[in-house]
Amino acid sequence: MSILHCVRLALQTLRVNKMRSILTMLGIIIGVSAVILMVAIMQGMQQRVKEQFQKLGSNLIIIAYMPNKQKDIGRKIDGFTMRDVRTLEKNCSLAANISPESDIPGQATAIYHGRSLDVSGKGVMPDYASMHNVRIESGRFLTDTDAQQWGQVCVIGPEIQQKLFGKTNPIGQELDVNGLLLEVVGVTVAKGRGFSGDMDTYVYIPITTLQKRLLGTDIVNSIDAQPVSLKEMNAAKDQIWHQLMRRYADVPGIKVDSMDVLLHSVESIFAVFTLVLGSIAGLALLVGGIGIMNIMLVSVTERTREIGVRKAIGAKRRDILRQFLIEAATLSGVGGLLGVAFGTSGSYLLGFLTTFIPQFTDKQSGQKGLAMYVPLWIVVGAFLFSAGVGIFFGMYPAVRASRLNPIEALRHE
Repeated sequence: MSILHCVRLALQTLRVNKMRSILTMLGIIIGVSAVILMVAIMQGMQQRVKEQFQKLGSNLIIIAYMPNKQKDIGRKIDGFTMRDVRTLEKNCSLAANISPESDIPGQATAIYHGRSLDVSGKGVMPDYASMHNVRIESGRFLTDTDAQQWGQVCVIGPEIQQKLFGKTNPIGQELDVNGLLLEVVGVTVAKGRGFSGDMDTYVYIPITTLQKRLLGTDIVNSIDAQPVSLKEMNAAKDQIWHQLMRRYADVPGIKVDSMDVLLHSVESIFAVFTLVLGSIAGLALLVGGIGIMNIMLVSVTERTREIGVRKAIGAKRRDILRQFLIEAATLSGVGGLLGVAFGTSGSYLLGFLTTFIPQFTDKQSGQKGLAMYVPLWIVVGAFLFSAGVGIFFGMYPAVRASRLNPIEALRHE
């Protein structure tokens, strides 16, 4: 008997006993659907996290001073300064761009013609735009001249334009930021919310303007750098690290990390959660496999006489074994296909339905609902695993059927 003929017989058995087949496959269907749903949720969340990292800028090296308040008591520095930036620019040949940045302490307030809005004030250099994927909707970004002359200019986010200026063209208008009058020279393209807050409410000003006209210090919060190439990422980090260690005599608390390392750490966490949740959901597949073994044992009992007839006319043990294994695999395989269909459609349906629930809406970024993503590997993997479950749990009934004595089988009532 060919494999194709065995598959046709298995499908015919499913059609004859429709209700029993559906109930038997139900565990497989639920298990596969649950696995796909859990993985879709975790993969969707991971995709959104990647988007947030892309908004911050790719291939970035982040240099910061974060001392441990409990351990690093004796040896501390006030922070990095513009002199550190110049030192890195001079001595770090593997870093193509080095850009410091500082934030206005506390909550900044922008005022225009009596209208006010809480914003995030950030002092940056011209390279900040290319390093952090900041695009300009209208006007221009900050220039080297602005930084050299401590220019009282700024670039604003689109939400500031909308709430403070309305239909008025903000380019050339004066904006009061914490008492400092700044001329608006550009408006950025909307980026939504990121790890560092709502990027559409940022006010970018030259870092020298922030230091000289507001803070009165040349200390910077952090320094960003980019390697000359991706291959030189680790070497560039090492070069920066050694320069800072030499300059500050190995003072603890200096951190030199890259975005790819941070992203890899986040992806590792998501991978663990995906594995755990997928495994928990996969328990339903084992329950479904037990159901298949149970129904196959019943089938062997019901078809004992049929097995005896097949053996009497020349069927060998391997033929009977193959027939029942194929029936079990077909049963679980059809259940796996249905589970894939229900799980995939259910994932995207859940993502669509949650767009109507306010709790799943990020008002800052405008993203609505759960992010759902069904990768091809989980679809193929869930189906193959379900078929494997059928073969595994169908093995014992198939072996039992193949070992039946044909004489006793023919006498079975």
